[in-house]
Amino acid sequence: MEKSNPNKIAINFSIQGTTAIAASQSSLLSPAPTFARHLHASGGSKKIVGVFYKANEYASSNPNFVGCVEGALGIREWLESQGHQYIVTDDKEGPDSELDKHIPDLHVLITTPFHPAYVTAERIKKAKNLQLLLTAGIGSDHVDLNAAAAAGLTVAEVTGSNVVSVAEDELMRILVLVRNFVPGYHQAINGEWNVAGIAHRAYDLEGKTVGTVGAGRIGRLLLQRLKPFNCNLLYHDRLKMSPELERQTGAKFEEDLDAMLPKCDIIVINMPLTDKTRGFFDKDRIAKCKKGVLIVNNARAAIMDTQAVADACSSGHIAGYSGDVWHPQPAPKDHPWRYMPNHAMTPHISGTTIDAQLRYAAGTKDMLERYFKGEEFPAQNYIVREGKLASQYQ
Repeated sequence: MEKSNPNKIAINFSIQGTTAIAASQSSLLSPAPTFARHLHASGGSKKIVGVFYKANEYASSNPNFVGCVEGALGIREWLESQGHQYIVTDDKEGPDSELDKHIPDLHVLITTPFHPAYVTAERIKKAKNLQLLLTAGIGSDHVDLNAAAAAGLTVAEVTGSNVVSVAEDELMRILVLVRNFVPGYHQAINGEWNVAGIAHRAYDLEGKTVGTVGAGRIGRLLLQRLKPFNCNLLYHDRLKMSPELERQTGAKFEEDLDAMLPKCDIIVINMPLTDKTRGFFDKDRIAKCKKGVLIVNNARAAIMDTQAVADACSSGHIAGYSGDVWHPQPAPKDHPWRYMPNHAMTPHISGTTIDAQLRYAAGTKDMLERYFKGEEFPAQNYIVREGKLASQYQ
């Protein structure tokens, strides 16, 4: 990562889709597309493909469970009534996948961060009719954004749709780690009773120093929710909050990330995955954290060096690690994070609560309606527009 000053780190990030994209697109610096695929160039029937996780026996458990293959975002009847073709699948990996069968002639691809269809440069090259890539949720790093920009594609997501869901989940994970909850749960289901085996690593959250690396929408919501716990709150971001918001959250700005890390008992990762942040928390940066630090990461797993995290958990330098993001997703059965000590990992669930699903399904439908009518999307929803990347991905 390039640094103008080795003692200070300026990262161009907010959180995964959390800082609104600048209204003025002229300031975005990505190269112009090599050719243009006009978003609203033609009418008629469109082929739309959605890639979601399969619900199987849980599909009928809740009428609002729309974020799965079976629920199909609740837009199948609407799309087909207008003469569009709507294909939904969870099969996304490899050249023989259901997704790849439709790549050559689809117009719109809808994906989610929870069961991501990795839209590579190779897939983009094969998708001759593709105009629009929609993320039902927040975080479009499963798309090769530079290739999408070069191809003149539009990439958009439902900004803000699950920020509350993720912030609440982060708070839960902080408490799970601080109170050493997971070993206690395991004792309960295994018929054991050993209070000392839990208590020797259990603490109060009050009085602890919590630092968020990224203070966009999710980071700010987390800070607001942490304030009643009487923590010492720190944040690092490329942009300083307004004095009023700092007063409301009680958080202190830390310009130098490397100076903030050793101060923190708990670190929460709230930056997006970009070329600059990939592997950002490597062995050397983790070593700058306080011994016994707790880390929560619901942002993107590739921000962390996978083996460095596993090694630091094994050595005790990281006393606890929790998150719901893995690389790749779904995580293979032999992923080292499944077996490292003192973790509280889950599949990618934080942003796909039923409430969040209803919000990102409604946002996806709104953008499709605008697409069919030739109307612009809300400015903050654009990730790639007219060959230019949104600021948080530059």
